[in-house]
Amino acid sequence: MAKESMKAREVKRAKLVEKYAEKRAKLKAEGDSVGLQKLPKNSSRIRMHNRCKLTGRPKGYMRQFGVSRINFREMASSGLIPGVKKASW
Repeated sequence: MAKESMKAREVKRAKLVEKYAEKRAKLKAEGDSVGLQKLPKNSSRIRMHNRCKLTGRPKGYMRQFGVSRINFREMASSGLIPGVKKASW
């Protein structure tokens, strides 16, 4: 499990990205690099980190399913993900 503070930090970053997305796109289109530098660093989409929706684990994230590899394996074994057959894991 990820720390609650780390999860909260990601939520805060997501809000900043959403808030400044339009302004950032406008400044990029104009080529205003000085204006971009004045925006908060965490307002950049690049600073976002993918985390498992269930546990908050940052590593082994499977983007297609939104969960970590460990949770994916558990869910597939219990039959919660349709169409996934257990091979030799």
